[in-house]
Order: sequence, then C-alpha cells, then structure tokens
Amino acid sequence: MNLKMEMERHRETLVVRLVGELDHHTADDVRMTLDEEIGRGICRHLVLSLESLQFMDSSGIGVILGRYKLIKQKGGRMVVCGVNPPVYRLLEMSGLFKIMSVYENESTALSELEVAL
Repeated sequence: MNLKMEMERHRETLVVRLVGELDHHTADDVRMTLDEEIGRGICRHLVLSLESLQFMDSSGIGVILGRYKLIKQKGGRMVVCGVNPPVYRLLEMSGLFKIMSVYENESTALSELEVAL
C-alpha cells in the first residue's frame, strides 16, 4: 500500500494527514515534502494527524523526529493526533511521547496550539 499526504494550513500551523503506510518505501518522499512545505512559508507549528495511518516502521519514527527538530528550531511545537492503537504503541515504545504531546483529534490539537500562540 502507498501513502497519501494531505496538508492544510491554519494560521501558523501546518496540519498533515497521513493515509496508508509510513515505512522505508515512503519515508523519503514524506521527509522531502514536509521539509519543502515547512521551509516554504510561515509554518511555526505542526500537527501530524495519524488517524488513517495503518502502518509505520522505524523509518517513520525518523521522519517524525527530524520534523520535530526542524519545528523546534523555529520556536514552534509539533504534536500528533488521532493515533490508532498499533501506531500508538510504536510511538510510545520509541519514547516520542516524552517530547511531543498526543491529542485525540485535530480540533483538540489545534485548539491547544492556538492557546500556545
């Protein structure tokens, strides 16, 4: 299965929805696309919506960590939301939740970031 990526801006926040599988086959494309989008415009915060992500391997964790560092350098915050149980377990085991918040859905994540602005 492939990966689809949808992006939408809300003020200084970029919302990225991943659909499909984030693995070693798709990680480079996601990395390059996100780096371009983050570098292109006013993007201080990043919400990664994983509701429709069915599978992720360690390559996906690398993509998330790299984008986290980019956003952090810009003085922003990166959060994840809508994580299904298998992906949640992988993120939890990797320790990502120690550095980044997780929310139930996009609207909750966006409202939390708006408060942070």
